[in-house]
Amino acid sequence: MGIVYILRCADGTYYVGSTTDVSRRLEQHRAGMGATYTRRRLPVELVWMEEFARIDEAFAWEKRIQGWSHDKREAFMAGGIDAVLGWSKRHG
Repeated sequence: MGIVYILRCADGTYYVGSTTDVSRRLEQHRAGMGATYTRRRLPVELVWMEEFARIDEAFAWEKRIQGWSHDKREAFMAGGIDAVLGWSKRHG
């Protein structure tokens, strides 16, 4: 099993990651032992996650979401994939 997750950082930005154990990974981020990005933007809050059958599927979604704008990530978290279908990089 794999999980892709989105954290909201203290500065309002989002961090996207993937893991097999979201509880452990979240504690690492909160303790400042996660990614450099989150370490500089504590505290962080888990705002979205999705489970996948395999970690490679979660990793593929992580990479996909990482390429999205802040607005597109927010629309996705609020309304799912249907909310962002048809968005382009120029959309927001």
